[in-house]
Amino acid sequence: MVFGLIITFVVALLVGGLGIHLGARAVTDVDDYGYAVGTALYGAIALAVVSWIPLIGLLIGLVVWIGLINWRYPGGWVQAAVIGIVAWLAAAIILGVLNGLLRLGLGAFGIPGI
Repeated sequence: MVFGLIITFVVALLVGGLGIHLGARAVTDVDDYGYAVGTALYGAIALAVVSWIPLIGLLIGLVVWIGLINWRYPGGWVQAAVIGIVAWLAAAIILGVLNGLLRLGLGAFGIPGI
């Protein structure tokens, strides 16, 4: 049971990191998957901290998440938002394929709403 939870956490973190990596690579010259996985981990922690706020938790979470991307990657708020959009789309496609083929029921850590 614990082993399965660990595997699920690792795969979800790697998928979140891959989404952020693809977004960052598309928008900036940063090509570091490990850095993106770290960003996904920080994003998951930040989203967990603010998600408990009733009614506005999701909105604050999105602002915090884009701010985190802005802090970790060069370019500014607009580029951070574009990285976030590409990351969200990439993670959604990756999880759609994984969950569709393998019926895993995974999510992606570090990306809101996935």
